[in-house]
Amino acid sequence: MSERTVETPLAVVGGGVIGLSVAWRAAAAGFEVTLFDPAPGRGASWVAGGMLAPVAEAWPGEEDVLCLGEESLRRWPGFAEDLRAEGADPGLSEAGTVVAGADRADVEQLIVLARYLASLGREVTVLSGRELRRTQPGLGSSLSGGLLVPGDLAVDNRRLLDALIDAATGRGVRFESTPVTGVGGNEVRTGDSTREFAHVVLAAGAWSSRLHPELAERVRPLKGEILRLRARRASLPPPHRTVRAVVEGRPCYLVPREDGELVLGATQYEAGFDSTVTARGVRELLENAERVFPAVAEYELVETSAGLRAASADNLPYIGALTDGVLAATGHHRNGLLLAPVTADAVVALLTGVEPPASAVAAHPDRTREKEGSA
Repeated sequence: MSERTVETPLAVVGGGVIGLSVAWRAAAAGFEVTLFDPAPGRGASWVAGGMLAPVAEAWPGEEDVLCLGEESLRRWPGFAEDLRAEGADPGLSEAGTVVAGADRADVEQLIVLARYLASLGREVTVLSGRELRRTQPGLGSSLSGGLLVPGDLAVDNRRLLDALIDAATGRGVRFESTPVTGVGGNEVRTGDSTREFAHVVLAAGAWSSRLHPELAERVRPLKGEILRLRARRASLPPPHRTVRAVVEGRPCYLVPREDGELVLGATQYEAGFDSTVTARGVRELLENAERVFPAVAEYELVETSAGLRAASADNLPYIGALTDGVLAATGHHRNGLLLAPVTADAVVALLTGVEPPASAVAAHPDRTREKEGSA
């Protein structure tokens, strides 16, 4: 990472995976960084699954999303190595992903995905139900088939967040717990006071819509509930790789952790800024997971939690300058962890006046203004 000889005051508003990544990379580039967040690393990123799977999540019409995700995936090994070099291991896994379909309709949906990916030159393998269970022992006998997606990664989200906090602190980032009430131009407002910086980066996830008027109608919260379970002595161990599934049209994922826990997610629905866990959400997750990996019924349930994803209309984040000069780095939906490396690199490039990664250009906030102007 390059070093700047003259420090420039930079405010980063938001301490999730995006804000922490930007703060760390910017501090390493020589900026004098202040990060504003009442509880860094404890927002939506804390309850994420940790899948780094742009190909498995691809869908027709979202080619820009796929390209941005693949670019960030290529940056992930170097990103993780840089964190390890600073004494913080994010727990990156290269075990890969299998995708399962519970019934024939679900498998047909996966075949549509496989054909689409093949048309783009991406490699996936269609598996029968028997091949699926051979690839990942313990999967349900009623599963009709699925896909094997090579190259996908996963990360322990909580180890990653702690690693980023440690690395940012080591680089001199100052953490401010005072809640931010708004940003504009080069100013950050906290209650009755206003502070000025050379640059302001808004990376507050779903809350970005409440902090800048230009994002009020562009970023919205999408609630997602997850569960954490732990295998008991008499039960089967968790899968050795990430398992994604479609169960009667509903997405489900199971992501193993090195400590023996299994992250199970995730519901997705509009609920405003409500982050409570519902009985319906827990029931839905457990029922779907049991069809995919029956042994989970014997696991210990150790945590239920919910987070608010920051969604945009086209599933692309906003990375770039708003009309008043504030740099947006928000709207990453369910791909915040995946897109952290490319987002941080793009923001630092914009701050230093160099060309950002080509795949990030499609995520510039101007795209929304252009669409609104042509409507």
